[in-house]
Amino acid sequence: MQTALDRIDFGILMSLQQDGRLSNKELAAKVGLAPSSCHARVRRLRDDAVLGPCRASVAPEALGVGLQAIVFVHLQNHDRVQVEGFRDHVLALPEVVGLTHVGGRHDFLVHVAVRDARHLRDLALDELTSRPEVATVETSVVFEHVRGTMPLLATPG
Repeated sequence: MQTALDRIDFGILMSLQQDGRLSNKELAAKVGLAPSSCHARVRRLRDDAVLGPCRASVAPEALGVGLQAIVFVHLQNHDRVQVEGFRDHVLALPEVVGLTHVGGRHDFLVHVAVRDARHLRDLALDELTSRPEVATVETSVVFEHVRGTMPLLATPG
């Protein structure tokens, strides 16, 4: 069942997308609620899976990441077992930043973060092309990744 969102909920979601570190008191002031009411709404949005987990953004270089790439993967077949098996395998890899299942020429876009070109090659050979469900793999190096600054949603309705 989808949660019905009102103007206040949208205000909370937009505010948290712009600054996920807002305190409950600051958030309540932005949306015009008492802190206790704001806290209850945020809890409901989390319980209803409208609002996901908050994560820190860490500089890749600080973790020894010197190279990022997008790996385009085309599967041999597209049955549920192969798609879900590949997805689960890839999501368990520590180098995987994100995974997108798409339609079109490729089946998956895999965003990876690695130490260097050798690490990327080993990852592709050992964890992707060696999978029986994988038909082809293409790799594009990421020169720059900039996260968008616009909120996911603008207004209710």
